[in-house]
Amino acid sequence: MKSNASPLPATAAQRTAVAFFLPLLLLILVPAFVGQPAAGLAGQRALTAVALTAAAVASLFLGLRFYGLKGLALRGHRALYAGIGFASLGWVAFLLVRLATVRLEGFGSGQTGATFLYLLLFEAFAVQLWLFGLLFRALADWRGALTAVFVTGFLFGLVAFFLFEESFLQQPSSLLYFAVWGIFYALIRLRTGSIIGIVIIQAMQSLTAWDVLLPELPWEVVWLNSLYLLSSLFYLIFIWRLWPQTVEDYRV
Repeated sequence: MKSNASPLPATAAQRTAVAFFLPLLLLILVPAFVGQPAAGLAGQRALTAVALTAAAVASLFLGLRFYGLKGLALRGHRALYAGIGFASLGWVAFLLVRLATVRLEGFGSGQTGATFLYLLLFEAFAVQLWLFGLLFRALADWRGALTAVFVTGFLFGLVAFFLFEESFLQQPSSLLYFAVWGIFYALIRLRTGSIIGIVIIQAMQSLTAWDVLLPELPWEVVWLNSLYLLSSLFYLIFIWRLWPQTVEDYRV
């Protein structure tokens, strides 16, 4: 697989439109062709995985055609380690707030391995490849890097709000949390030039918070509202500390 970008055949605005609409259409239309999922969690996961895979494959081919591997933020080494370090701040903060706000029922659901693979490949890698890989680069070329941070971060929040398994509460506090989480990750992508670290930490954060640390059921809305609002506050502090001071801080 070649890592060098091919010549760009379109304007920045056209590339942004293709980068946004083609994966989105696949994300919406593929489940309609697949049909109703089997009953239960496994069936819903399979349907979501197929839809996100279609969006991710389209993003990969478009990204390689337009920008190459580095343009898709698929970088390792120092960029990977920096991304893991920054994202781990959010992971630790979220776990502390999670333990302080949501009652604990026990440890481990018995399906940790399968859950981690699902989170890593689909909720993390597939979503981030589209939004923080392809679309981020297209928006940065068209409207600038900071516009890309806010737009892709908010879109991450929308995808998480509607598709992620940890989206338990359909209220404004939940949407705020996922959007701020997305902006935090988009900023890490800007500062490091890599999504690999935040892909790994996103999967680990979701796994440890909801599959390793089992919450007590049934939910109490006040628990989740407190979790979302306090976590958003921590993420905003991290965003403030990570905010680039000069253009040299950008790793588009």
